[in-house]
Amino acid sequence: MATELKNLTKRSDNYSQWYNELVVKADLAEPSAVRGCMVIKPYGYAIWEKMQHTLDTMFKSTGVQNAYFPLLIPKSFLCREAEHVEGFAKECAVVTHYRLKNDPDGKGVIVDPEAKLEEELIVRPTSETIIWGTYKNWIQSYRDLPLLINQWANVMRWEMRTRMFLRTSEFLWQEGHCAHATAEENEARTVLMINTYADFAEKYMAMPVIKGVKTANERFAGALNTYTIEAMMQDGKALQAGTSHNLGQNFAKAFDVTFVNKDNQPEYVWANSWGVSTRLMGALIMIHSDDNGLVLPPHLAPIQVVIVPIYKNDEQRDLISKTVLPIVDRLRSLGISVKFDDADNRRPGFKFAEYELKGIPVRLAIGPRDIENGTVEIMRRDTLEKSIGKLEGIENTVAALLEEIQTNIYQKALKQRQDMMRTVDTYEEFKKEIEKGGFILAHWDGTTETEEKVKNETKATIRCIPLDGDKTPGKCMVTGKPSAQRVIFARNY
Repeated sequence: MATELKNLTKRSDNYSQWYNELVVKADLAEPSAVRGCMVIKPYGYAIWEKMQHTLDTMFKSTGVQNAYFPLLIPKSFLCREAEHVEGFAKECAVVTHYRLKNDPDGKGVIVDPEAKLEEELIVRPTSETIIWGTYKNWIQSYRDLPLLINQWANVMRWEMRTRMFLRTSEFLWQEGHCAHATAEENEARTVLMINTYADFAEKYMAMPVIKGVKTANERFAGALNTYTIEAMMQDGKALQAGTSHNLGQNFAKAFDVTFVNKDNQPEYVWANSWGVSTRLMGALIMIHSDDNGLVLPPHLAPIQVVIVPIYKNDEQRDLISKTVLPIVDRLRSLGISVKFDDADNRRPGFKFAEYELKGIPVRLAIGPRDIENGTVEIMRRDTLEKSIGKLEGIENTVAALLEEIQTNIYQKALKQRQDMMRTVDTYEEFKKEIEKGGFILAHWDGTTETEEKVKNETKATIRCIPLDGDKTPGKCMVTGKPSAQRVIFARNY
């Protein structure tokens, strides 16, 4: 493990290679036998489970319930909303047959040509169509609204270029799909969910985000409006970390989902959808980690504290265990996840390297002399600083340190983003600054033509029109036409 750690590519040498190596060496995931797909390993999945549990609790606190819908979607369903099918057509995996048979030439098995489906099925790229086809049966009256449903599932979007967690053909996510009686309620829920994602990103992931609205060119296929949270990675590229879409009545009309209002009149319902995915794992890795490995925020670390005993013989190990086990109990009583690694088949130095690589926020090391002195060595992963603490009350020391680390990681990421955020007024200046990476605030005339020109010439996209911040109007950096406010450009994942 120590040798593997030394071989981790430095971020400054090759950020992409550093990321790919870290995902594998930290035991988060590995490539699978299926092209474009990954195996999420137990440690990586444990982090995702903490994300999932936290988000699930946040969703349910707003009245959302979980359900599950089919993986396979009739092709005719996908075709009912024109913009939606156009947006996903190039990424769809299609099921055409339902049976295999032995190859008459003795070369394994082949698709049975007589087992062709009457209607082809799409492996879900997203579930709006199958869900709204279902909601038609669930909604009749205003008394059935609002309908607040979330699904935890996997989706398939066929990708040519893949990178674990950031872009894979199959990935895990949640997708919320809500139905409302009024446009006002629908918009309020759409905004509520993007605010929920922002709270999660900042309070749990320690990842500062910018809330904004997508341009018409960048919004979700079939949506009237898309809200987004955008984060900045260490290499100067942006990452879309979550979206919430106001779908208006488009899907209700496509699937004829109506309700009888309080005046006994039929109306189409109003819809929104919102989601985050295992792409958040990629963000978590890239925004905090360093050349020594992962740096995990304590609020999401599967193991928040690891205790490593230092001993020479069984007698010393037993003495340390007798001291440490009550500490483990007291830490757990405070809701802190802890591992006491007393395995005798690995040396302390090996363990130190492993837990540093895996980003465990706090490491305690204790030997016989420490017990005599009533002390313990404490190392914090975010700064790699070591200190000596008192054994008595160590659980309270650790609890306070975990919160300090959580805050410090967030502040470090916030400063990092601020250092990579710049304002420009001319297109020539923009072309120079975008090469340095980061968020560029510039005026834009609101046209798709200008947006496409910038994208084609610089590979930068409008990440969002920020909801907060400077609303001062100005002139478009490209055309000189009036601009309502500055928007945020960046190159992105």
